[in-house]
Amino acid sequence: MILQALYQYYERLAPDGRIPEFGFSMENVGFVLEIDENGKLIQVHDIRQGEGAKIRPVLMEIPYTNKVNVRAINIEPNFLVDKAAYLFGNDKKTKTERLPECYKSFISLIKAVLSEIDDKGGNAVLKFYENWIPAEASKRLHYWDDISSDKAGFITWRLCSEREYIHLRPKVKNAWQKYLSMQKSKLKGQCMVSGSVNTDIQQLHAQFKGIAGGQSSGKSLVSFNIKSAESYSKKQSFNAPVSVAVEFKSSTALKHLIHDKTQHLYIGETYTVFWTERNSLVENFFGMIMDPRETTASDNKELAVFLESVREGKWPANYEPNIPFYVLGLSPNAARLSVRFWHVSTVKDISKKLGQHFRDLSIVKSFDTDPEYPGMWWLLKETANKKSQDGPPPLLAGAVMQSILKGTLYPQALLSAVIGRIRAERNINYIKAAIIKAVLTRKYRILNKGMEVSMSLNKENKNSAYLLGRLFAVLEKAQQDAIPGANATIKDRFYGSASATPKAVFPQLLRLAQHHIAKAEYGKVRDKQIEEIVADIKEFPAHLTIDGQGLFAIGYYHQRQDFYKKKENQTNKEA
Repeated sequence: MILQALYQYYERLAPDGRIPEFGFSMENVGFVLEIDENGKLIQVHDIRQGEGAKIRPVLMEIPYTNKVNVRAINIEPNFLVDKAAYLFGNDKKTKTERLPECYKSFISLIKAVLSEIDDKGGNAVLKFYENWIPAEASKRLHYWDDISSDKAGFITWRLCSEREYIHLRPKVKNAWQKYLSMQKSKLKGQCMVSGSVNTDIQQLHAQFKGIAGGQSSGKSLVSFNIKSAESYSKKQSFNAPVSVAVEFKSSTALKHLIHDKTQHLYIGETYTVFWTERNSLVENFFGMIMDPRETTASDNKELAVFLESVREGKWPANYEPNIPFYVLGLSPNAARLSVRFWHVSTVKDISKKLGQHFRDLSIVKSFDTDPEYPGMWWLLKETANKKSQDGPPPLLAGAVMQSILKGTLYPQALLSAVIGRIRAERNINYIKAAIIKAVLTRKYRILNKGMEVSMSLNKENKNSAYLLGRLFAVLEKAQQDAIPGANATIKDRFYGSASATPKAVFPQLLRLAQHHIAKAEYGKVRDKQIEEIVADIKEFPAHLTIDGQGLFAIGYYHQRQDFYKKKENQTNKEA
């Protein structure tokens, strides 16, 4: 199903020229060799972008085969565009005994492809090798230290009189594609995706870089590397027969999604790509919705209009609700890419689920600058220790994504992680409160518990955990009124124990509050608030569950925001 959807996505993009043709791929290129028509090296161009440690090759469409991915042991050249070991017969990292074979195989391939055409670019490359001596590479090539290392990426060619790269010249491209079409697979069979019979079956599926958490080696989505995974004496990908053409199109579509910044998310250890069967607004907005870090002000405005429309059930213009929508979550494993989740839905269903997600998150803001629609990055950031290099729990991103897409319960680990950070940081900000509210709201709705978590202070809520949170906020405010500018409050000393074991802490806090009330100018106001809340608390529980601690945090947050709201209204009235 995954390969079939990717194959269809390629077919959608191909007519517009938005994706590489057969035999080509978007890969990292760092250097360009500029030569004249006689094969003389004129100049070496460094086309990498960035500076210092952040310098990176650029993506470029180049001739490419899957065999390039498996040459750690085997010697497999790439046509015309390759690494230094193959293109120059010399580098700093390849074993010396392998270099002559790499160089020889590269020359043999370009001669086999270019010998049947008459193209001045291809002829210039062949003439270059008539006088090239691998041992002199370090003397003849500028930037040799980088070219011969892992920083280079692929190296390509260009005639000094032209701007077009030689590997993209029409005759050269046609010659390469004709050469590939003549290469036959070791096995013929029926493709399990297209259903074609007696077709060439792809032996090795493509490998993907850029989703392996910084690892240099790529990972395959489909691979068989142990005997226990094989059957009927079939080796490698012959166990899951996919034609050469289908494998190329599906892998190229996945590479396109990986490289397109608007169609992937990388949060935690889950790399998520998404697409629709046909053009759709949701395809463009989904990334901004889930991870809005790189959106512009205009993007946010357009996105807000879209979300508001969806939330009210008013579909925007050109909105086709029944278009299939696909979401694929991947993460690297030892030998292949692990599929963390695969979700097939429709544009309408995804829109509804996103609308429900943001309704569940809705809570009174602390500041006007707080995001109206916090993305997953905002949410998961609140589960991690900001003082350490560790990110959110490894599997949490995938679990949260699935709960959003399916409309199911949020993972309990999300609530536990946020409660843990509140206890450690002694701070309940807008995002943390929104997460707790969303987790509890969805749980109460799905499990029919007959409870609700309001957006702002709800004095009708008689839940003891919620009341205790409100009470703790009032006690803290009484202390702040009595001791303005204090470096620490009862929140810094007692929040963790008060939210977990109220019976052991609150009697002491109430006795302490009497001293603060007597000292504060508005002590009677706080005393009345305390009395009103305590009147609805039958007894202080010995312990609160994790859900109870969540309600405690919501009660505390609501009461604190209500203090600010009252102060703001009073200021406006006086003005």
